Amino acid sequence: MLELRHLRTLLALRDAGSLVEAAERVHLTQSALSHQLKDLEERLGAPLFIRKTRPVEFTRAGQRLLSLAEQVLPQFRMAERDIARMAGSEQGRLHMAIECHSCFQWLMPTVDRFRDHWPEIEVDIPSGHSFAPLQALGREQLDLVITANPVELTGIQYIPLFRYEVMLAVARQHALAIKGHVEPQDLCDETLIIYPVEHDRLDVFTQFLEPANVSPREIRSAEMTVMMMQLVASGRGVTALPNWALAEYLTRDYVRGLSLGDGVWATLYAAVREDLLGTPWMDDFLRTARETSFEVLSGVKPA
Repeated sequence: MLELRHLRTLLALRDAGSLVEAAERVHLTQSALSHQLKDLEERLGAPLFIRKTRPVEFTRAGQRLLSLAEQVLPQFRMAERDIARMAGSEQGRLHMAIECHSCFQWLMPTVDRFRDHWPEIEVDIPSGHSFAPLQALGREQLDLVITANPVELTGIQYIPLFRYEVMLAVARQHALAIKGHVEPQDLCDETLIIYPVEHDRLDVFTQFLEPANVSPREIRSAEMTVMMMQLVASGRGVTALPNWALAEYLTRDYVRGLSLGDGVWATLYAAVREDLLGTPWMDDFLRTARETSFEVLSGVKPA
């Protein structure tokens, strides 16, 4: 009557706050998710949540199943890891690099959890491959690369982790701050602050400015997100960053965030060597990365 998929669905519904977003997280259509929940309620003979509430309000029966899910699912994951170890000596390494400057916000909690789950796996984020991490992955110097710019390479697969919106940050007193979104032409007279990477790796260029044949008046680079935010807040330029990277500064009313046109969305991937896919510890890292990103980041969606 009650299956693990039901427990996962209820947790997704609680964490997402709506049927639409929960369906995305468990990779179902909204109709299929609604049918699954209705079927479960009919089997149990009790409603599990109150429709048309946001965030979703659970009944006592729903709350009881949520409590069960919180107990059972971690134990199930732990059992899977233990059985994988019993099946063979799980030894390995996870050396990774990051092409995303703002990814440490969710990657470090992911790595911490993974180390707790797989203490026998050597985890390292080595320096020295930042110039061409995907090529280092192809040479087996790395095992995984976090990137938003997949490049076709033999023996490498790109596993989508989540989608995010690229937003423009402007000073509170900026003339554009009163707008809900900006068009490419709005940046003609602006100084655009970017990370020191090639323009073809930045969505603000590839998906927004270049298709409109627009260039900003000036381009300035900064190494760190906090430096970029200081420059933006002081009116010395604007910048385009993932919505999760801006969330803290928007909450503090430090800057204003604007959509790029109708919304520019991008996908973050884990580039993984094919020979490592299917190993229990790599599968667990990818699953942990997805789960952690939705827990600690604002505004991300399932890929």
